[in-house]
Amino acid sequence: MAKVIAVANQKGGVGKTTTVLNLGSSLAVLEYKTLLIDADPQANATTGLGYDPRNIKNSIYECVIDSVEPQDAIINTEIPLLDMIPAHIDLVGAEIELINLEEREFMMKKVIDKVKDQYDFILIDCSPSLGLITVNALTAANSVIIPVQSEFYALEGLGKLLNTIKIIQTRLNRDLSIEGILVTMYDKRELLRRNVLEELRTHFKDIVFDTIINRNTKLGEAPSFGKAIIMHDANSTGAINYLNLAREILRKNDMLDKANNK
Repeated sequence: MAKVIAVANQKGGVGKTTTVLNLGSSLAVLEYKTLLIDADPQANATTGLGYDPRNIKNSIYECVIDSVEPQDAIINTEIPLLDMIPAHIDLVGAEIELINLEEREFMMKKVIDKVKDQYDFILIDCSPSLGLITVNALTAANSVIIPVQSEFYALEGLGKLLNTIKIIQTRLNRDLSIEGILVTMYDKRELLRRNVLEELRTHFKDIVFDTIINRNTKLGEAPSFGKAIIMHDANSTGAINYLNLAREILRKNDMLDKANNK
C-alpha cells in the first residue's frame, strides 16, 4: 500500500515540481515503485519528464472529472519503477466543474485508491494555490511536504498553508500529517538565507528536513532536457541532495531496507 505524499505551497517558484520529479526519481532509483501525479494545470511535471501536454490523451483531469480509469492514464517513464499520471491545460476548468459534484473534495482520493496497492510511494504535484484541486490532493494524501525558498517572505506564506492543513485535518482528512518542511534554493554564502534557515529551524524544529536543497545550475537546466536530475547529471549537487532527501524520508517511515543496499 503506497504512502501518498502531496507536495504543496500556495506560493509559486519554491521548487514543488522540482521536488516531485527528483524525489520521485530518487525513490525509483532506490527501487521503490513510485507514481507521480501532476495536479497542476501548468503541467510542468509532465513537460519536465519530456512529455508534451498537448499530446496527452488521458490525464488526471479525465480521471477526476470523466471517471477514466487511472490505469488508462498512467505513463511508464524512462526511469524503471517510475510512472506518471500527467496533466494538461483542461485541469484549469476542473476547479469549476468540481464545485457542483457530491463529495467534491474526495474525487482525487477515489482515483488514487484504485492504484494505491501497486506502488510504494505516490507523489502529488499541487498547483500554486489553495483551490479545490489542492484540497483534493491534501484530502487524498497521508502527508504533505512543504518546499520553501530560503528567503524573507517564506515564513509569511507558511502560516496560511499550515492553517489550510489544519482545516483539512479537522474536516476532511484526520490522518494528514506534515512529512516535513523542505528548504530549497539554498546558498550558504548569503547571510539572509542562513538567517531564514535558522528562523525556520527555531520555529518549526523537527518538522524541517535535515536535507537542504542547494541552489544548483544542473538542477535548473534538467527539465529543459525533459529529464530528472539523476538522469541528467547523477554526480551533481542537486542529484545528491534529492537522494539524501529520499533516504531521509525512507528512514523516517522505517522503509530503509532496499535503500541500505544502494
